Amino acid sequence: MKIGLIGLQNSGKTTIFNTLTGLEADVTSYSSQKIEPNQGIVQVEDERVEKLTEMYKPKKTIFATIEYIDFVGLTGKRDKIDAFSGSGMGLVKTADALALVVRNFNDPTTGDSPDPFSDLDSIESDMVISDLIIAEKRLEKVELSKKRGIKDSSLQIEEKALLKIIEHLEDSNPIRSLDLPSDEEKAVRGFQFLTQKPLLVVLNSDEDNFGNNDAVISEIQKSLKVIEFAGTFEMELNKLDEEEAVDFMEDMNINESARNRLTKFSYELLGYCSFFTVGEDEVRAWTITKGDDAVEAAGKIHSDLARGFIRAECFSYDNLMQCGSEKIVREKGLFRLEGKKYIVQDGDILNIRFSV
Repeated sequence: MKIGLIGLQNSGKTTIFNTLTGLEADVTSYSSQKIEPNQGIVQVEDERVEKLTEMYKPKKTIFATIEYIDFVGLTGKRDKIDAFSGSGMGLVKTADALALVVRNFNDPTTGDSPDPFSDLDSIESDMVISDLIIAEKRLEKVELSKKRGIKDSSLQIEEKALLKIIEHLEDSNPIRSLDLPSDEEKAVRGFQFLTQKPLLVVLNSDEDNFGNNDAVISEIQKSLKVIEFAGTFEMELNKLDEEEAVDFMEDMNINESARNRLTKFSYELLGYCSFFTVGEDEVRAWTITKGDDAVEAAGKIHSDLARGFIRAECFSYDNLMQCGSEKIVREKGLFRLEGKKYIVQDGDILNIRFSV
């Protein structure tokens, strides 16, 4: 999973990045000349992986991971220039989801009071402009191809999709709110439109007003998912030992680390879940989209397994924990053989039978 952190300059975006990754990227970098994004990979904490490791004692344990990319802060000055173009910004289009950090504290450089709604509107408008530029340029190429006599069905489907997208964007609406038929959505998938990506809002509050922003959160939740962090405070927690950190979190009424909270939030937003492979060599968590079938899950492990798929040997993590061993899972008839169309469930343990 790859999540891009975007936001205006001085929104505390890099502070959030450091909080999530445990890294120490310079929080003042983007106010100077830095244009390349910060990147960090963190593992998804999962108690189930730890318990499976205790049971199978493998040579290697691999957790699922999330890559966070902290992009250069935007200026908020919208004009005819695409705010999401230029060096370092190309990676934003490869993100699976975007986390939009909005400032909810006084700007330390200017003293300006926070205005989360204005910041949110500014960035969403920039993304709409970026997508509109891409869609219009592509439509010009499609029309040029038609003039040259190219009129295949795929081009016609793409044209229909682009016309709908442009009309939608011109009304200042994100593409994610446009219901495209599956063939049209597939035709434009490769353009990686920003407003088509799942978007969550990170309300970055200071220590004094954290937890007192129900009205702001409720208003944002009318159209987008939102989570509140006390970015600077939670970044400082990373420097404390575990016992001290727990005490300070309790004082702030924070039940989990920022990393775990955003991980759960991201899985919910993207509709992700996990299945596991186990054995003496390796215990590993794999991330898939809810609704993926056994062949798609097999393809996550290796393309050969999907291509030569025969059956999936399957049992659930919960049943394994209740029974205490694979042997008892089998004896109780809880071990199954599933076909290609089986929809993999969160917590399934799979072994793929295949032949190529």
